[in-house]
Amino acid sequence: MKVREVNGTQEVFDPVRKKYVKLTPEEKVRQQWINYLHSELGYPLNLMEVERKVEVLGMSQRLDLLCRNHKAEMFLLIECKAPEVAINQKVFDQAARYNTVLKAPYLLVSNGIDHFIAKIDFQEQKHQFVEEIPPFNGEA
Repeated sequence: MKVREVNGTQEVFDPVRKKYVKLTPEEKVRQQWINYLHSELGYPLNLMEVERKVEVLGMSQRLDLLCRNHKAEMFLLIECKAPEVAINQKVFDQAARYNTVLKAPYLLVSNGIDHFIAKIDFQEQKHQFVEEIPPFNGEA
């Protein structure tokens, strides 16, 4: 990560937004996922969206990270939390609410320590936890 200090505040360069943003614990987790998805799994930065607004039940919300597939369709929705935030049902529910609108077939929640990935079957209205995110050249 490319980090700098401005007026006593640490900032990190976000390659998706193409600008420096405040380096919070949650932002660090998000940037680690962006780096991993891009460097290790081949997801193009131009098919990622950060802090995208989404309307859920009439309320404007912001998701953390969304990746699209090679057809530019929603593919992977990621909800990031700070490391001290436990990944619990409330976190899953938040990500699932966003995904009722977006319909991404993969959902990931992470606090940088614990990560859970679910493959969503919207037709059957169920999910299955999986071990890995497909690489971009694979199912994505």
